[in-house]
Amino acid sequence: MKLTTRGHYSVKALLDLALQPRCQPISVRAIAQRQDIPAPYLEKLLIELRKAGLIESVRGAHGGYRLARSPASISLGQILEAVGEAVEPLPRYAPEAEQAEDWVTLTLWHQLHQKLKEALYNIMLEDLYYDARSWQATQGASTSFVV
Repeated sequence: MKLTTRGHYSVKALLDLALQPRCQPISVRAIAQRQDIPAPYLEKLLIELRKAGLIESVRGAHGGYRLARSPASISLGQILEAVGEAVEPLPRYAPEAEQAEDWVTLTLWHQLHQKLKEALYNIMLEDLYYDARSWQATQGASTSFVV
Protein backbone atom coordinates (compact mmCIF):
# COMPACT_ATOMS: atom_id res chain seq x y z
CA MET A 1 0.00 0.00 0.00
CA LYS A 2 1.27 3.44 -0.87
CA LEU A 3 0.10 6.46 1.08
CA THR A 4 -0.92 9.10 -1.46
CA THR A 5 -0.67 12.85 -1.00
CA ARG A 6 -4.37 12.85 -0.12
CA GLY A 7 -3.88 10.39 2.74
CA HIS A 8 -0.65 12.00 3.90
CA TYR A 9 -2.17 15.50 4.03
CA SER A 10 -5.24 14.21 5.88
CA VAL A 11 -3.14 12.58 8.59
CA LYS A 12 -0.98 15.73 8.86
CA ALA A 13 -4.07 17.94 9.26
CA LEU A 14 -5.65 15.77 11.97
CA LEU A 15 -2.39 15.46 13.83
CA ASP A 16 -2.03 19.24 13.67
CA LEU A 17 -5.51 19.58 15.21
CA ALA A 18 -4.64 17.02 17.91
CA LEU A 19 -1.52 19.00 18.84
CA GLN A 20 -3.48 22.19 19.52
CA PRO A 21 -4.09 23.09 23.17
CA ARG A 22 -7.59 22.73 24.59
CA CYS A 23 -9.11 21.57 21.29
CA GLN A 24 -9.48 25.13 20.04
CA PRO A 25 -10.78 25.50 16.49
CA ILE A 26 -7.96 26.15 14.04
CA SER A 27 -8.33 27.91 10.71
CA VAL A 28 -7.60 26.19 7.42
CA ARG A 29 -5.01 28.86 6.70
CA ALA A 30 -3.13 28.17 9.96
CA ILE A 31 -3.03 24.40 9.37
CA ALA A 32 -2.08 24.85 5.71
CA GLN A 33 0.73 27.22 6.62
CA ARG A 34 2.15 25.04 9.41
CA GLN A 35 1.94 21.82 7.42
CA ASP A 36 2.81 23.26 4.00
CA ILE A 37 -0.44 22.09 2.38
CA PRO A 38 -2.23 24.15 -0.29
CA ALA A 39 -5.21 25.71 1.54
CA PRO A 40 -7.85 25.05 -1.17
CA TYR A 41 -6.85 21.37 -1.31
CA LEU A 42 -6.82 21.14 2.49
CA GLU A 43 -10.31 22.66 2.67
CA LYS A 44 -11.64 19.87 0.45
CA LEU A 45 -10.00 17.21 2.62
CA LEU A 46 -11.35 18.78 5.81
CA ILE A 47 -14.88 18.73 4.38
CA GLU A 48 -14.53 14.99 3.74
CA LEU A 49 -13.14 14.43 7.24
CA ARG A 50 -16.06 16.43 8.69
CA LYS A 51 -18.59 14.35 6.73
CA ALA A 52 -16.97 11.22 8.21
CA GLY A 53 -17.46 12.62 11.72
CA LEU A 54 -13.75 12.90 12.52
CA ILE A 55 -13.69 16.69 12.82
CA GLU A 56 -16.22 19.44 13.27
CA SER A 57 -16.35 22.97 11.97
CA VAL A 58 -16.88 26.01 14.16
CA ARG A 59 -18.25 29.16 12.56
CA GLY A 60 -17.41 32.70 13.50
CA ALA A 61 -14.46 35.05 13.81
CA HIS A 62 -12.52 32.54 15.90
CA GLY A 63 -13.85 29.53 14.04
CA GLY A 64 -12.13 26.79 12.16
CA TYR A 65 -11.89 23.04 12.60
CA ARG A 66 -11.31 20.83 15.63
CA LEU A 67 -11.42 17.13 16.35
CA ALA A 68 -14.93 15.76 16.85
CA ARG A 69 -13.64 12.90 19.00
CA SER A 70 -10.65 12.24 21.16
CA PRO A 71 -7.42 11.26 19.38
CA ALA A 72 -7.67 7.89 21.17
CA SER A 73 -10.83 7.05 19.20
CA ILE A 74 -9.65 8.02 15.70
CA SER A 75 -7.67 5.38 13.83
CA LEU A 76 -5.34 5.83 10.91
CA GLY A 77 -7.60 3.49 8.94
CA GLN A 78 -10.63 5.71 9.61
CA ILE A 79 -8.73 8.80 8.44
CA LEU A 80 -7.62 7.13 5.22
CA GLU A 81 -11.07 5.68 4.59
CA ALA A 82 -12.70 9.10 5.12
CA VAL A 83 -10.76 10.63 2.23
CA GLY A 84 -11.17 7.65 -0.08
CA GLU A 85 -7.67 6.30 0.40
CA ALA A 86 -7.55 2.65 -0.64
CA VAL A 87 -6.56 0.24 2.09
CA GLU A 88 -6.30 -2.47 -0.54
CA PRO A 89 -2.68 -3.25 -1.45
CA LEU A 90 -3.61 -6.11 -3.78
CA PRO A 91 -4.60 -5.59 -7.38
CA ARG A 92 -7.29 -7.95 -8.61
CA TYR A 93 -5.29 -11.12 -9.00
CA ALA A 94 -6.51 -14.55 -10.07
CA PRO A 95 -3.71 -17.09 -10.55
CA GLU A 96 -4.34 -20.20 -12.60
CA ALA A 97 -5.16 -23.28 -10.56
CA GLU A 98 -2.21 -25.24 -12.00
CA GLN A 99 0.32 -22.73 -10.76
CA ALA A 100 0.75 -23.67 -7.10
CA GLU A 101 3.34 -20.95 -6.48
CA ASP A 102 0.74 -18.35 -7.53
CA TRP A 103 -1.69 -19.68 -4.93
CA VAL A 104 1.02 -19.63 -2.28
CA THR A 105 1.85 -16.05 -3.22
CA LEU A 106 -1.84 -15.11 -3.28
CA THR A 107 -2.41 -16.63 0.16
CA LEU A 108 0.63 -14.83 1.53
CA TRP A 109 -0.54 -11.49 0.10
CA HIS A 110 -4.04 -11.97 1.52
CA GLN A 111 -2.60 -12.65 4.97
CA LEU A 112 -0.29 -9.61 4.73
CA HIS A 113 -3.21 -7.48 3.55
CA GLN A 114 -5.32 -8.54 6.54
CA LYS A 115 -2.47 -7.73 8.96
CA LEU A 116 -1.91 -4.35 7.30
CA LYS A 117 -5.59 -3.50 7.53
CA GLU A 118 -5.68 -4.52 11.21
CA ALA A 119 -2.63 -2.37 11.90
CA LEU A 120 -4.14 0.69 10.19
CA TYR A 121 -7.27 0.41 12.32
CA ASN A 122 -5.22 -0.17 15.49
CA ILE A 123 -2.88 2.81 15.10
CA MET A 124 -4.71 5.66 16.74
CA LEU A 125 -4.22 9.39 16.24
CA GLU A 126 -3.29 9.47 19.93
CA ASP A 127 -0.32 7.17 19.22
CA LEU A 128 0.90 9.54 16.51
CA TYR A 129 0.29 12.48 18.86
CA TYR A 130 2.55 11.02 21.56
CA ASP A 131 5.20 10.19 18.99
CA ALA A 132 5.05 13.80 17.75
CA ARG A 133 5.26 15.19 21.30
CA SER A 134 8.26 12.98 22.06
CA TRP A 135 9.97 14.20 18.92
CA GLN A 136 9.20 17.81 19.89
CA ALA A 137 10.69 17.26 23.35
CA THR A 138 13.95 16.00 21.84
CA GLN A 139 14.11 19.07 19.57
CA GLY A 140 13.50 21.64 22.30
CA ALA A 141 10.44 23.61 23.36
CA SER A 142 10.78 26.27 20.66
CA THR A 143 10.44 23.80 17.79
CA SER A 144 7.14 23.93 15.94
CA PHE A 145 5.85 20.63 14.71
CA VAL A 146 5.43 19.76 11.06
CA VAL A 147 4.40 16.23 10.13
